[in-house]
Amino acid sequence: MEKTTKILFPYDQTLVKELPLLNSNDVENILNTAQKLFNDQSNWLPAFERIEILEKAASIMSERSEELIHLAISEGGKPYKDSKAEILRAIKGVKLAAEHIAQIKGEQIPMGLTEASLNRIAFTSKEPIGVVVAVSAFNHPLNLAVHQIATAVAAGCPVIFKPSSNTPLSGLALADILKEAGLPEGWLQVVLCDNETAELLVTDSRVHFFSFIGSAKVGWSLKSKLPPGTRCALEHGGAAPVIVESDADFNEMIPDLVKGGFYHAGQVCVSVQKIYVNEEICDRFIEQFSQATNKLIVGNPFDETTDVGSLITPKEVNRIEEWVNEAIENGAKLITGGKRISETCFEPTILLNPSEDSKVSTNEIFGPVVCIYPFTNREEAINKANALDVHFQAAVFTKNIDIALSTAKKLNATAVMINDNTAFRVDWMPFGGRDASGLGMGGISYTINDMTREKLTVFKSKSI
Repeated sequence: MEKTTKILFPYDQTLVKELPLLNSNDVENILNTAQKLFNDQSNWLPAFERIEILEKAASIMSERSEELIHLAISEGGKPYKDSKAEILRAIKGVKLAAEHIAQIKGEQIPMGLTEASLNRIAFTSKEPIGVVVAVSAFNHPLNLAVHQIATAVAAGCPVIFKPSSNTPLSGLALADILKEAGLPEGWLQVVLCDNETAELLVTDSRVHFFSFIGSAKVGWSLKSKLPPGTRCALEHGGAAPVIVESDADFNEMIPDLVKGGFYHAGQVCVSVQKIYVNEEICDRFIEQFSQATNKLIVGNPFDETTDVGSLITPKEVNRIEEWVNEAIENGAKLITGGKRISETCFEPTILLNPSEDSKVSTNEIFGPVVCIYPFTNREEAINKANALDVHFQAAVFTKNIDIALSTAKKLNATAVMINDNTAFRVDWMPFGGRDASGLGMGGISYTINDMTREKLTVFKSKSI
């Protein structure tokens, strides 16, 4: 009997679509298709064709943006205004990938610097790395697909893309659009499969590059099983700490942190989770932050006024409820929220001073919960912000340039935002975690470079 996966609208759990899952017997054909394309250089797509395909795809996406927005909402549950922002970012990402193809280039390596290197000219060139397998997450179903698929197309690599089983429709739509834009058969294969079959794909020796976006547990486990020579990039999560100093601008900061904490119900790998607030302003901060949080509209993500939608599954609501209750039982003060609204929605929640060993303090929450910790000594706050083994993006709010730069230097993070929330991202910047939070840096141009490899050519001639 054929296995299937059901895609449900996260808000009310109604069926959107049921799709068949591949099984382990299909893996061989999928990998063979990709390997054959790559091994025969006559199949390789020249740069101008890759540019044309991606530019056409971006154009089609723009024409169908409303359709793509509704598709992303139906499977991912992100509110309309945020899903619209994601689709616009995805279109820009495809354009960025097309533009970067012109920057895939090598350089001349000097010769003649020693007697032994006379009569030679040397240069490097960039080639596609080979077959790419990409495993993606649910929270940005179209934009993440762009970051893993459009980059592979730009680099000239055949790509096998496994979307989240909760949100495969956006990736399938992107595949259809790329095919319509002229991407030849086999260069992109979207696979829906269980974890066991996905592992067979990822760990095959024919795979040259593995791109992963998801949980640290799964990412590091798969990395440990990669065959020799397979390169990889892993993007996991973090706890996104924020340091708020006494001179911070409340008018700018409060709406910024509310957005950063509760955007997509906190289901973002750099969502604001831990805010360390100078004790001098903590009462004022709590008052204004909670007032702004209480104004957020939680509801149906198709409603254009909704600020916070549902979590991806009811199981996640149960988990968030357990973690919040545990924190309160262990001494945290509930400032606002703290309760489930329905089977699929949870109130935007603020906790004050949860214990250091509560799950909300030691783990990535990945839900609509923000924790506030008052501090008197900034160095101690920074040490606490750095204490976990996950380090991704962080932030500091202050108008003092010395404090800003000093704090940015001391925070263990790949990116520190000054007077901006931790969830800030544009798709041409480097983006990724360090330590347990990941390996390598994402961002359209950075990923394309990862998916290429360098070749040195040395030409010897007495005429040189």
